[in-house]
Amino acid sequence: MTQPALVARLSPEKLALAHPRNVFVTGSTGFIGRALIALLVRRGHRVRALVRHGSEQKAPDGCEIIVGDPRDASSFGASVAGADTFVQLVGVTHPNPAKAAEFRAIDFGSAMAGLSAAKDAGVKHFVYVSVAHPAPVMKFYIAVRAEVEQKIRESGINATFLRPWYVLGPGRWWPYLLLPMYWLFGIIPSTRESAQRLGLVTREQMTEALA
Repeated sequence: MTQPALVARLSPEKLALAHPRNVFVTGSTGFIGRALIALLVRRGHRVRALVRHGSEQKAPDGCEIIVGDPRDASSFGASVAGADTFVQLVGVTHPNPAKAAEFRAIDFGSAMAGLSAAKDAGVKHFVYVSVAHPAPVMKFYIAVRAEVEQKIRESGINATFLRPWYVLGPGRWWPYLLLPMYWLFGIIPSTRESAQRLGLVTREQMTEALA
């Protein structure tokens, strides 16, 4: 049996133990960040988690805590050295159209700082959680995320974009009420593609995909 076939048969946990990564995560105390770091640590990866001053106690167990401002690369950039993967998760919580200025300041600002730090540190893989698009709502939010994607492409860094529309989880269950509508739109040919692109995913699905 060839070595690639052997690798393909390994579980994610055993594969991680065989090839542990050094992962730098921003947005580490957030809805997705905490769950992702916990999963990465369980799988044997080494994780450095960027947190704001005063939020150290919110970081998951098992990671190295880096205190800094996610919008200021100079406050954390030196700590990225040695990481082979950078996961950019910072974003405005509960986005809505009234938060346009916050999208520019926080989502865009932190992504540019993260990208700069990753490039300077020679990170091999940049992972960015964007948003599904096109979509009929949240146009400014989508525009900022799409602009970040373009900046990442232009940087030349090896990157992966994940584009969820809405991630279900603790405190975020109300969209389940929309499932009958999603089912209906999914069987109508003219709306099927949009229903799939703007579908709902769980936090577990997101963290598994990221890991």
